[in-house]
Amino acid sequence: MKKSIAIIGGGPAGMALAAFLDNQKYQVTLYEKNKALGRKFLVAGKGGFNLTHSLPMAKLKQKYAPVHFLSESLDLFTNESLRKWLLSLGIPTFIGSSGRVFPEKGIKPIEVLRAIVNELERKKVTIEYQKEWTGWDQKGNLVFNHEEVVQSDVQVFALGGGSWKITGSDGKWLEIFAKRGIKTLPFLAANCAFSVTWPFDFINKWEGGPLKNIGISCNNHYIKGEVVVTNFGLEGNAIYGLTRQIQGYLQKEEPAPIFLDLKPVFTNEKIENLLLNSKNTAPTHLLKQDLKLTKIKIQLLKAYTSREEFLNPKLLSKKIKALPIIINKAAPVDEAISTTGGVSLSELDSHYQLYRIPGTFCLGEMVDWYAPTGGFLLQGCFSMGVGLARYLNESD
Repeated sequence: MKKSIAIIGGGPAGMALAAFLDNQKYQVTLYEKNKALGRKFLVAGKGGFNLTHSLPMAKLKQKYAPVHFLSESLDLFTNESLRKWLLSLGIPTFIGSSGRVFPEKGIKPIEVLRAIVNELERKKVTIEYQKEWTGWDQKGNLVFNHEEVVQSDVQVFALGGGSWKITGSDGKWLEIFAKRGIKTLPFLAANCAFSVTWPFDFINKWEGGPLKNIGISCNNHYIKGEVVVTNFGLEGNAIYGLTRQIQGYLQKEEPAPIFLDLKPVFTNEKIENLLLNSKNTAPTHLLKQDLKLTKIKIQLLKAYTSREEFLNPKLLSKKIKALPIIINKAAPVDEAISTTGGVSLSELDSHYQLYRIPGTFCLGEMVDWYAPTGGFLLQGCFSMGVGLARYLNESD
């Protein structure tokens, strides 16, 4: 006789689990609070649909924090595995110049979602819409919409994080889990903008300007990429990747120091030599012509250096490689691309099963792990779903 599995949440992790479960062994029902699956999946596609990243797996796994948490699932269902699976569903992909993986041009996010839903239907997955999980009853059965009780042999939660509430990812479940004795952590904004109090003269002229080909470091972590200067502060992939380090300061109610490397391809020594030996006598011309710094980078340097530092090649070279900026706060959680927090990893075994409730699992962004933008978050969610499916399929 088939075992029953209830999957609560129709995002990437829940859909991947449902798609890879053995339907000869399990009767699978997917419960979704909205009228359709994958609402956040579709919203993510509006900014460029990064399905995964083409990095070699050894390097790709280093993008996740903590590194060990998803390692086994990522090995089982790699970036290449995801591309092959999507191709089998009729969704060919290509690798962009940045290494990110996208659906082939002309394929819209809704078409990718429809292909996955079609696969669920082919696997005879029952999909129940407008079913909001509202807790457990006294016997540990699932309760939907405050009154409908569902018994299931296996329960899998894939309830999402706390950002983009409009998609249904509102984090209301945190309190329910906490009352059950499960350790949870508050949601924190991740892959989000961070606040900087810019000098007025600088931001008045340069709001919206890009800082391309830079590096940013925080607490001994260094990320290359680009950011945009906004009235709020900084946003972009180079700052997103330092979420955990920056939030580490902010959660202690301390400002977070970051350091901008305005010329990553040059060492401090090379910059200093160029500054000392340049035929240009005017520092601004030297920075523009010899170091090829953009106007916004030069003006940023001027805004954060004294006249003495700007005219001293030794001091200026240090500032070019490590310009100190202070982060005051993160953007609100609901404006973040993703969140950290949720179910503490200490509550889960290596198969994402809750120690306190055997037969109950947690997947996806509702668990306290981090991935940067660029396809890594989606890859992690898909890999978690497939990894759990493999474990359940092989279980007695």
